[in-house]
Amino acid sequence: MLLGDLKNPTLIILKGFLFLAVGLLSFLAIIAETLSWRVATLLLICIWAFCRFYYFAFYVIGHYLDQDYKFSGLADFVLYWLKRRP
Repeated sequence: MLLGDLKNPTLIILKGFLFLAVGLLSFLAIIAETLSWRVATLLLICIWAFCRFYYFAFYVIGHYLDQDYKFSGLADFVLYWLKRRP
């Protein structure tokens, strides 16, 4: 891999806000394209649900179900889940 882990707190915060900006701009572009309250509502529900799943995959599993296992990404979570199932 060309780049190592990001360790600079300022850059980490900047990266977070850049993700927020990309998300907001994408949301606004979709709404501008459709001009529909129904699409806006469904998009917000979709975003909320995926955020909750992400929280479940990394926080709930790691803190409540298996404190020893550390996930490095969603693909790692899927592999863990498939191996765990009876």
